[in-house]
Parts: sequence; structure tokens; C-alpha cells
Amino acid sequence: MTANDKKFMLLAIEQAQLAGGIGEVPIGAVIVGKDNILLASGHNLRETNQDPTAHAEIIAIREASEKLGSWRMEETTLYVTLEPCAMCIGAIVLSRISRLVFGARDPKAGAVFSVYNIGVDNRLNHSVEVIEGVFETECSNLLKEFFQTLRK
Repeated sequence: MTANDKKFMLLAIEQAQLAGGIGEVPIGAVIVGKDNILLASGHNLRETNQDPTAHAEIIAIREASEKLGSWRMEETTLYVTLEPCAMCIGAIVLSRISRLVFGARDPKAGAVFSVYNIGVDNRLNHSVEVIEGVFETECSNLLKEFFQTLRK
């Protein structure tokens, strides 16, 4: 974990807070390119858009791809507050993102380490370097607080 990992995870946390502020599950993501240039950001919009694919990672990947003019995102890092699900890690692998940095594990749907190991499966044509646990407590607390408020 680097100082930049902390810096950009804080931006992902800001995106998660934006999502929570509009009633979305508070998950945020940012994608950083060469020389630590911010390419894209996103937060969950599933309820807002009534779109099951509107996860923070997918939104950020689409934005970065458009900005780069390519679906290939070698030499990029995706920062996300929660371990990606199967759909999102699939998109991360297919888009050739080099590094994934996430905050908290998702024991129910995480597809990097928790339920599946898609991102680090050497049988795939691309593997992703993974760093986990960056601001884990803060990322986890965002979700816990959101769901506690929702249940009241």
C-alpha cells in the first residue's frame, strides 16, 4: 500500500458518501492512470437508474474507457470501497485493469477473495494485482451505518 493508494481510496470513499446521500448503497470507485492521473469516478446508481449493472466500478470503467478512447486499461488502478462482485471483477479483468485496491471484503458477494477468486485466477487471460484493506474500517462503517439507518 502506497501513499497514493490512501489518497485515491479517500476519493473513492467520497464517491461512496455521495451514493449514500442519495439513498444508494454507499460504494464508490475511482480509476487512476499513468502518473497518478485521475481518469474516472463513480458511485452506485442502481436505484437511481433502475439498472442492475450501475455499480460504482462499472460506471467508473465506462467513463475511463471513454476518456482513454479504448477498452484496454493497462497501467491503470481501480480503487473501490468494497470488494467487487462477480460482474465487476469480470469487467475489471476484461478491461485489463492492472491493479485493484479495495477497502472492505464482501463476505456475501465478494468475487476477489471472499466467495470467488476471479481476479487472481491464473486460468484467465489477465490477472489483476490486488491490494486489500485500505481504509477497511472506514469503508465497512459506511455500509454498516447505511444499513442500520435503513432498518430503523
